[in-house]
Amino acid sequence: MSNLQVGIRLHDMEPTSLENRLALAKEQDFSCIHLASKIVYKEYGIDRHGLTPGLAAHIRRECEKNNLNIAIYGCYLNLANPDQTQLNEIIEEYKANIRFAHWLGAPLLGTETGCPNTTYSFCPEAHEEEALVYFLKNLKTVVDYAQHYSVTIAIEPVWKHIIYNPKRARLALDFISSPHLKLIFDPVNMLWEGNHTDQKVIFQEMLERNSSDIALLHAKDYTIENGTLTPCAPGSAGNLDYTEILHWQRTCAPFLQATIENSTPENAVDSRIFLESF
Repeated sequence: MSNLQVGIRLHDMEPTSLENRLALAKEQDFSCIHLASKIVYKEYGIDRHGLTPGLAAHIRRECEKNNLNIAIYGCYLNLANPDQTQLNEIIEEYKANIRFAHWLGAPLLGTETGCPNTTYSFCPEAHEEEALVYFLKNLKTVVDYAQHYSVTIAIEPVWKHIIYNPKRARLALDFISSPHLKLIFDPVNMLWEGNHTDQKVIFQEMLERNSSDIALLHAKDYTIENGTLTPCAPGSAGNLDYTEILHWQRTCAPFLQATIENSTPENAVDSRIFLESF
């Protein structure tokens, strides 16, 4: 019987107010949410200077009213940006959002691991040692700051980014060596057109190397059309095999939270039911 706690990414929901989205998440029997900083900025017409304890208290009350907790607060910016002026601004954004996550009561601040350019777009250099060293230096700054606020940074391995496979994820964890750095395991994001048929081997390695540091699952599926891998809602295509991942979760990480991604208002509930069927 499933003990997975399934949540939803708020910006995949019907485009209405944040308060209405929370009420709808409750109505659809989700237990938690993924809240992104960009949604907070857009919803309230603010930048990082508007991230106040009062706003956090308001959002927290709305979550509590709907029996939801914030599984993860997302701040997805490029910590490998080579432009020092832009990087300094990015780090200030992280610091502001770490403080806000603390006030929200969100235990995890989620992020991806960037690319060594100013456009945050894939380049072959992302998989090279130089990019890894540069990223880890900047990540350490953010993790050290998060520790002061009892917030944990959760990085998400993505094939197109610097931390792109299980081995690199382990290297990052060991280099930073902090209880305030954990992993988001998003199986689809570790795949691309050239390796998706090896998903079982990749996921097994991920669990063997990193299972004790996985703090959250991101759940989706994918299609391959015209040679391109495209994410979609969990269970909607049947290409991502969740059997072993959710067996591990059920037996080794009971009540782990998983937030679904790439869903639509029409298929979000079906995705939740699919994940809970394992």
